[in-house]
Amino acid sequence: MRPRAGERPDRVPVMCQLALGHYFLHAGRAPADLWHDSAAFGDALLLLQRRYGFDGILVNLPGRDPAWRHAIASVEARGAASVIHWTRGVSTLVPPDDNPHVFEATGVPPGRQACDKLDPEALYYVEPHGMFGPERIEAGQWPAWQHATIRHVREGAPDVSVHGEIFSPFSQLLEWVDHAAALAALIEDAEKVRACLDRLADGAIDLAVGQAGAGVDAILISSAFAGGGFISPRQYRAFVLPCERKVVAGIKARCPGLPVYTHTCGAIGDRLELMEETGTDGIDTLDPPPLGTVDLADAKPRLGGRLFIKGNLDPVGTLLNGTSEQCYAAALERLATGKPGGGYILSTACSVAPHTPPENIAQLRRAVDAAGAY
Repeated sequence: MRPRAGERPDRVPVMCQLALGHYFLHAGRAPADLWHDSAAFGDALLLLQRRYGFDGILVNLPGRDPAWRHAIASVEARGAASVIHWTRGVSTLVPPDDNPHVFEATGVPPGRQACDKLDPEALYYVEPHGMFGPERIEAGQWPAWQHATIRHVREGAPDVSVHGEIFSPFSQLLEWVDHAAALAALIEDAEKVRACLDRLADGAIDLAVGQAGAGVDAILISSAFAGGGFISPRQYRAFVLPCERKVVAGIKARCPGLPVYTHTCGAIGDRLELMEETGTDGIDTLDPPPLGTVDLADAKPRLGGRLFIKGNLDPVGTLLNGTSEQCYAAALERLATGKPGGGYILSTACSVAPHTPPENIAQLRRAVDAAGAY
């Protein structure tokens, strides 16, 4: 993860982000427990890291209130799913293989904030994975259990690379307000958008510093809305680049030496160098066609020696729908392209789908054991 320093491991690391639905299906615990309980989710992260031989774990849910069960009014079965009715008057539909969905008492999802009503000074951080939907956190008001899952995983895997996740300011904004209104505001109220993003960057920095204190080895900036399916390279330069540059610089100033990397899905082949301008240490997913626009053989020379790169293995066409031998062959192909010179982590592009056969995922570790050594 430090190619600029000339550092290289003994072999190519392997580490995939698993969809939460994959944990629900394969960790042997009730999905509601995994979503709402810090220790239960931490145990699931540890279990599947060991099962698949991954060299790293991404902790991609915040810690949870240890008293969460006391807030349950009732639970009902709804087919293969369950519905939790909370004392606060909302309900959570928990599918067996997908993220839970929160509904108001009226049966509709919580409304997003109106873009024209946003006050930049009132923003600090938006947690997209709050227990009851996206949650606005005020400065200095992180809950006591915010880093409970990270600490649980760190204690259970002292020799594994543990990564924390923060959301980029642009992703936070898109999670908090209506998507169409937010994208329209890039044109109609650009200065207000920039002010919001600048404030949200402060919260992202503070969250990353807190995660570092809890023991993470790297920070992932989740910036899923910054690809070509949402905004152009010009809009990326105007809105995403300044705030992510601030986040990266702020983390590095307070946590020297901590690797910071960026996760952006989809069509990013036209903005790899723009992403590098944020100061990030690495780029994650590198979705190949048809999921995205990145050819690993093109990305490697464009970024090699400066940034590490992670991903590019098709999680749908190959891992979900392919045979074990096809997955193994595809992993060997990615190793042949990404391994030379170091700075490559074998991974799927974006998350491993919930119903991906475990034997297909195991082929990645098989491939690095066979052909990943330097």
